[in-house]
Amino acid sequence: MLPSQGPVWIPLTSPSNLASQIRSTSTQTEDANTIQPPQEIVAESSDNESNPRSDSSLDVPPYPEPITGFCIVSPKLITVTPSPDRTVKRSLKGIHIFMITINAVLGTGLYWRGGQVLELGGPLAVVLSFLLVGLLSWSVMQCVSEMLCIWPIPGALSVYVSEFVDVELGIAVGVAYWFTYSMAFSTLLATSAAEFNFWPVINNSTGIHAGILYLLIPLIIVWANAFKIEIYGMLEVLTGGIKLLCLAIIVCALIAINRGVGQADSSPLGVKYWSSPTAFDSDAAPNWFTALLMGMSISTFSYVGIEIVAASALEAKWPHQKSGSTTPSDAIPRPNDTLIGNTVKLSAIYISIFSTAAYTIAGFLVTLDIGREDCELPRVSWLSDDIKDHCPTPGSKAAFVTVALKSGIPHLADVFNVFLIFTCLTCTSTNLYVASRTLFGLTSGLEGGKGQPWYLRVLAWFGKTNRHKVPIRAVLFSAIAFWWVPFLQLIGEPETRNSINMFIEMLSEMASMGVLIVWGCECLAFIRYYHCISTHQYILREKGVLQVERDNYNEYPYRSHGQPLLAYLAFVGCLFLLVVAGGAALWKGFHFLPFVAPYLTIFVFFGLWAVLKIARKARWAFVDLSDGHMVAKKLQKLHEIRGATQT
Repeated sequence: MLPSQGPVWIPLTSPSNLASQIRSTSTQTEDANTIQPPQEIVAESSDNESNPRSDSSLDVPPYPEPITGFCIVSPKLITVTPSPDRTVKRSLKGIHIFMITINAVLGTGLYWRGGQVLELGGPLAVVLSFLLVGLLSWSVMQCVSEMLCIWPIPGALSVYVSEFVDVELGIAVGVAYWFTYSMAFSTLLATSAAEFNFWPVINNSTGIHAGILYLLIPLIIVWANAFKIEIYGMLEVLTGGIKLLCLAIIVCALIAINRGVGQADSSPLGVKYWSSPTAFDSDAAPNWFTALLMGMSISTFSYVGIEIVAASALEAKWPHQKSGSTTPSDAIPRPNDTLIGNTVKLSAIYISIFSTAAYTIAGFLVTLDIGREDCELPRVSWLSDDIKDHCPTPGSKAAFVTVALKSGIPHLADVFNVFLIFTCLTCTSTNLYVASRTLFGLTSGLEGGKGQPWYLRVLAWFGKTNRHKVPIRAVLFSAIAFWWVPFLQLIGEPETRNSINMFIEMLSEMASMGVLIVWGCECLAFIRYYHCISTHQYILREKGVLQVERDNYNEYPYRSHGQPLLAYLAFVGCLFLLVVAGGAALWKGFHFLPFVAPYLTIFVFFGLWAVLKIARKARWAFVDLSDGHMVAKKLQKLHEIRGATQT
């Protein structure tokens, strides 16, 4: 027992021998794919990781940091009794995770935001924005993939930061990640409504907006997220396949239009719209470079979702070592819990490459078929009232739909718009899935029994699943939290609605900035992890810690490229996009929206971190990784957490 002191945060995830208890009881389950917790976990709180202790009844590592959740308790012995209603089903195969990620990444970022970037900075800005931000996303995912292939555990993104950087920072990362996707669920509903407005019969009907777009469709999406994970995974495979087919059709149509199909004189368009590749909107930016930075900030929204393989790893199916393998890697006997990285490896490594290629190529093709001065292209929202001199009304159509309209091909614009709506709604569904699993990961380990504060009991309530092992409470709360946002579009006259649209765009930009913060924290976690295992390699080998030798290709699941330099560059790139590119819109003059969107997100995030530090009475210092023996126990604890979920 520890001496009496202020309330502390204690981990509720099973370390060390608790993991073996879970494995030993998992064979007694009715469902082989259900994570089974131990019958009883007895944990004692610890205030300072610099004061390691030994407990003969429970081998708790000296650094008891929270993994999937936390609670505030008095420094006394507590009993936590997890039950099957706090477990999920591991049924997602590699193809399911790949398509879930595809559905999250291929949203409106390309189709809608691409037109904004084109109007803002010209054709060259479109290509460079998608390419440069795509390279940054690949660099970030290199860092995340290496850790994820070793530890695809619940709340992975939060755990990595908690274990290798700072406990409170890891909690803040989890909260920011949930906010990003819960908010994106609502803002994408608003975006889909704007795409429905392409048809006048819908644009002029408030009833359709309120009853169908803002109520019925979200209810259908929530209903789909309530399916058993096996059914939901197959639904994601189906919709993801359709979405990839839609993208292929759009790319082929753009090429055909550029070659003259549909034109009255059948003359190819060629590269005539590239005669001034660096033309820019002088009302928004003082020069082209500033417009490029603004375009990069806008393009960041397109890549939100490349990291969600870490969220879906919670329900990834465990592979089993094949018998009779002839490859050198498979010939080495290994426990099944070291093979789980194979399920997430493909998605984690290659989604960012695919997304970068798809966005850059499609963005380039659309710049060949429409000029920057086209009146139908949408401007950044804080300039939407300033109509261009040669335009009767502000633009409100996606660039791809505008290209289809001007092509002369009958009903092609309608087809493109249907594709865009389908893309947007499927992305909305996936965002709700990610938000709910993130909230479940944060709250499933909370103790909400008697004696706990009321707010912890409320949070613990969201960490339960239904009889199908779906965290339905987390699904409902993640959907309802910001469901009110799209309804704001029904308020007031056109002048008021424009201000409301600016507010919705601000929320969308805040979600993008939230992901950049998470990316930066993951890069920092990898940097500290890399130096940690490099410095203590001898001790880790002596202690028999598996999967920490990066040069051992037979054992180490995935070795990312160019480390640690790539991680440092990715970390700096995230900071640059967040602080410099995010504020580039202010270089022409002060505007409220571009100021609040990036910087309010930063203030709130670090404010939350500070509040957690103060509430926990924690040290203002990063996790101490200087002791090799303590590091060995920390890594072994992560291995045990991974193994504890094996079924």
